[in-house]
Amino acid sequence: MNIPQKKTPAPSKVPGVNSEQLSFLPPPPFSPIWPKRGTLTDKALTLFMAGKMLTHPDFQAITQSWRLGAYVGKLREMGWPITTIEILAPTDENPNRIIALYHLAARYVAEALALQKGG
Repeated sequence: MNIPQKKTPAPSKVPGVNSEQLSFLPPPPFSPIWPKRGTLTDKALTLFMAGKMLTHPDFQAITQSWRLGAYVGKLREMGWPITTIEILAPTDENPNRIIALYHLAARYVAEALALQKGG
């Protein structure tokens, strides 16, 4: 006899449950890897380190590259906690268009500069 199985709802669908796992352990120390000099990944990091918040159109205007998301992904793999904010960027063809705005929090910029200086 087959008894229908009920699936457990995803954590985000359960009332009162946050999908982020809590941890009692401190986060790992901030120790990012620096990208190879002269690459577009390096250019993106340089802009973030200067306090810039970037969208794809911003990055394309500066570098003629439309692949900012790929470079942000590489930076994240290298330990850089780049933040993504979704913003509304309507066009005539797509009035509900949403794009990503990326940035690196000032505290990580300060920590990275201190690491560079050996502090």
